[in-house]
Amino acid sequence: MAVTRESEVEALRHGRFDLLVIGGGATGAGTALDAASRGLRVALVERDDFSSGTSSRSTKLIHGGVRYLEQAVKHLDASRINAVNAALRERAVMLRIAPHLTRALPFLTPIYRWYRLPYYYAGFKLYDLLAGRFNATPGSLISAREARSRFPMLTGRRLKAGLIYYDGQFDDARMNLSLALTARQYGATIANHLEVRGFEKRSSLIRAIFVHDHTTGEEWEVHAQVVVNAAGPFADLVRKLDDPQANPLLNPSAGAHIVLDKRFCPNDLALLIPRTSDGRVVFMLPWMGMTLAGTTDSPAAVDFHPRTTQEEIDYLLHELSAYLETPIKRSDIKAAWSGLRPLVDAAQSADTAALPRDHVVHVSRSGLITVAGGKWTTYRRMAKDAVDRAIEIADLKPRRSCVTDHLMLLGAQELNGYDAKMTPPQDSLKHWHDLPDDVVTHLESAYGDRAPGIAAIARRGYAARLAQEFPYIEAEVLWAAREEMACTVMDVLARRTRLAFLDNGAADAAIARVSELLAEALNWDTRKSALERDAARQRLSQGL
Repeated sequence: MAVTRESEVEALRHGRFDLLVIGGGATGAGTALDAASRGLRVALVERDDFSSGTSSRSTKLIHGGVRYLEQAVKHLDASRINAVNAALRERAVMLRIAPHLTRALPFLTPIYRWYRLPYYYAGFKLYDLLAGRFNATPGSLISAREARSRFPMLTGRRLKAGLIYYDGQFDDARMNLSLALTARQYGATIANHLEVRGFEKRSSLIRAIFVHDHTTGEEWEVHAQVVVNAAGPFADLVRKLDDPQANPLLNPSAGAHIVLDKRFCPNDLALLIPRTSDGRVVFMLPWMGMTLAGTTDSPAAVDFHPRTTQEEIDYLLHELSAYLETPIKRSDIKAAWSGLRPLVDAAQSADTAALPRDHVVHVSRSGLITVAGGKWTTYRRMAKDAVDRAIEIADLKPRRSCVTDHLMLLGAQELNGYDAKMTPPQDSLKHWHDLPDDVVTHLESAYGDRAPGIAAIARRGYAARLAQEFPYIEAEVLWAAREEMACTVMDVLARRTRLAFLDNGAADAAIARVSELLAEALNWDTRKSALERDAARQRLSQGL
């Protein structure tokens, strides 16, 4: 059955829920899935679109955190070592439950001073040791010649050796959407473009939320026994709706990212630069046929549309060019974005149910549960902790315990008799639907066992590409509207496909056709189509 937003909204209007989640990012969608898979009646509302904030703007890594491990060792911080260990276990879970969206990826750390080799070698071996049986692949030491052979753009001047370690990589927005849609498959009611405007309380306890529908302008109440605030970096804004005097829990930071042509990075190896001019870490990694480069944390204000500054871009170009044979020019940048990370403010965490990790679960006097902090890799653990707390304070009666450590996500469930493990799976789509190799590979990796559904639409005259140099096709737009609750042009260009994050110009050129296809699927009139085109062009011109 197709997932229509209208039916979900209608269910929200008239339903009575055990647990309601505010926020459709990784943690919110993960919380909805955890609760629904335990047999609870669950609702989720998202202000914009699923993964429209932080969860689509990550560095696309599933990791324990090698730099956190370094900090832990330097400060003899056992709790942070435990946090790295827990994240490495969650890395293994993500690789297992969504094999079509994830992969193990080797990282090269170049060594330019012999005296640094023992330090980094010991650190990466400790990283492998902490992963234990959950380790992807053990790391190794390689020669300077092999390092240059495997990463041709790397400068060879004074290069002594290279260290290889492994972490995971994934499509963050598609993973987030799969979490939300799998939650719906288990009975959750989910809706995007619904903003929480306030709470209804009885005997000082929250019993309902007031929502505003951005697509219609309507407002109504959604009732639940307990509400979980999983709004990521915007969690404190939700807490202020509950208690205007609430102290902030978060101290957000931002990470800037740029996308370059694929020639800068091989398709099967990433680069970790552990020493930069200001002590931050910089990554360069292959991503969807392009090269993604990004930084670690820098202070940032809460903004629904954080923008990458010129200073951040200059910093990335400077730091990366020092390690490459060919310097990166501004004209090489295809897209840029910045993502907020909801770091917990240690000074404000005393009144929370603090956990021995980098996230907290806080319960207000009104019963509002806020789960905050963490990172993409630990979303499932955060969700479990939030649901456990909700069951406790609201006396909910789940039918089973948490199962999300082995619950396969939508796309990895071999639905409709389609075997995603067919060898090779591309032969099936290519033989039956006559699609180009790159399109077949893309459909398999983005949709898993649902790929034949998109291919079947393509056979009906919707196989044309949205952008000539990318594998996204028209059929995906219709699928996104009919099966994945896409409501706007940017829902499609930024999150159902990743075109806007890969090439700003290509995304802008695709706006008109995407609008036409959405008009066909969603019955837009001429005025609505024009408004959507204008909104998408404005968003791309202002930055993601």
